[in-house]
Formats: sequence, C-alpha cells, structure tokens
Amino acid sequence: MNPNERYLIKVPASSANLGPGFDSVGIAVNLFLTLEIELNDKWLIRSLNEELSHFPTDENHFICKVAKKTAEKYQKTLPACKITMESEIPLARGLGSSAAAIIAGIELADLVGGLGLTKQEKLELATEMEGHPDNVGASLYGGLVVGCYQNNEVDLISFSTLSFEMVAMIPHETLLTKVSRQVLPETFAYKEAVRASATSNLLIAALLKENWTLAGKMMKLDLFHQPYRRSLIPFYQGIEEAAKGHGAFGIALSGAGPTVLCFTEKGSGENLARSLQQEFKEMTAKMVRIENNGSSVCKLEKVL
Repeated sequence: MNPNERYLIKVPASSANLGPGFDSVGIAVNLFLTLEIELNDKWLIRSLNEELSHFPTDENHFICKVAKKTAEKYQKTLPACKITMESEIPLARGLGSSAAAIIAGIELADLVGGLGLTKQEKLELATEMEGHPDNVGASLYGGLVVGCYQNNEVDLISFSTLSFEMVAMIPHETLLTKVSRQVLPETFAYKEAVRASATSNLLIAALLKENWTLAGKMMKLDLFHQPYRRSLIPFYQGIEEAAKGHGAFGIALSGAGPTVLCFTEKGSGENLARSLQQEFKEMTAKMVRIENNGSSVCKLEKVL
C-alpha cells in the first residue's frame, strides 16, 4: 500500500450454530463492518458509530492488535494507519461482531503489510484467535460454512447456493459469549453425543436439499447448547411460538445469543419481520439475508 492511496475493507456479520451445528456451522449475513484505510504518521481509529466510540482510538484498538499480531507472525512491522470504521453489527448480540473484527484485522495486516495471504492462511489465523471456524469462516468466505478445527488444523467448506431469509430478533441487552458458555456441560454421555451429532448432520443435509421443514425440526432438536442457554434468554419461547405462527420454518439462537434468528422461505422475510416487530416492540426485528460474498478489500480514489 502506497501513500495517498485509500482502501476499503468490508466484512459481513455471521450467525453460528443454527441449532445443532455447534461451533462448526455458520452463515454470513448482510450486515457489515467497514474500514476505510489510509497510511498515517500514527495509528488513529475513528468510529462513525456511537456504540463503538468507547474503544481505543490508537494501536490499542482490538482490530489493530489483531493486525499487528498477524504481521508479527510473518516478521513484518506494519506502518501506522488512519482508519475510519463503521459497523452495522450489534456488539455482543450473537451476530459475530468479534469474528468480523478479527477478519478485518487480518485483512488490514495483509493489505498494509503486503503479506499475500491465501484465504486458507487467513482462516487458520482467525480460527486460532477465535477458537472455532464457524463465525470467522462465514465472515471470510460468505454463504453457509461447515468447518472443523482439530489438532491445530482447520478444514472448511462453503456453500453459496442457499436461498432463504431470516429475521434477527435483537434485544437491547447484551450477552457475552464467555458467560453463555459457562452454562454448557463439560461432558456428554456417548449415546447423547451420537444423537446430537446425527441431528447436526441431518440439519446440513436438509439445508442443502432445501427441505426447510426438516431443517427447522433439526434446529429445535439441538442437544449441544440451546437447552442450556435458553435459561439465559427469557423471551426465546415467546419468539419461537410467534415466529412459527407467522410462517417461520425454524428458530435458533444466533451464536451464543441473545439474538434469536427466525428462518423463513425467500420472499417471506419482510412480512415476518413486520409481524414480529408488532408483537415484540421492545426488541429490533431486522430482516437479513445470506451474504454470499465474504470479506473484501477494494481500492478507493486517491486522497487529495
């Protein structure tokens, strides 16, 4: 990257698990984190969102830390940048805000440091930082992703042919993933693990075959996390009943929550969002779609 050049990094939000696809299934959604980048004499991060304004405005910002950590891995030192940041992704609501920030940081390091990273290398770096590949994989590749992280190796497949809509029921309250993970069991009985795994496998098959009814059934039969986390989401049952009544084929916690994602066939999302917003005025009902394009970097016009 040269002086007087500007670049735009754009990273989609993500929703993980989809019920039984715990820590392995994710989808990119059309809410975005965007960074406008130009070289500067010192690190300066300006946020256009009030929700993000309390974060550091120098190299101590999380995205800068990710970028510098990435560069150090390749024995590179990054030049300072001025970053103008804007995000449509609500923080700590289960829509992958931290994963999007990790991908943005890696893309920043790759751009400014001239690292020439492949997508697989970016995925491996992001998964190591995040701990699992579902959110970061979706933000990086787009579409529906199914991934596995074992023995420090990441394998992931993405699909960009699915066509359904979702309504994200976003509460004002936040829920940190660390807190949400504390209610999960440390071990599973063998027979229960087999049932849970079979449910997850069938969810993927149903989605790929566009058997929406079966996909929704598998979301509800999750054993991995939703039965434990629902105690932290008092409005879950009410949303589930209302969404089903208005035509949703499936309901699932988005990531660790507290956002609840309601799945519906293409063309029905706007009506579902309107209906749910009327019933749950204290929340935001937002229709979202699968974002089939993952993170992107593009050059803008020169700085004058």
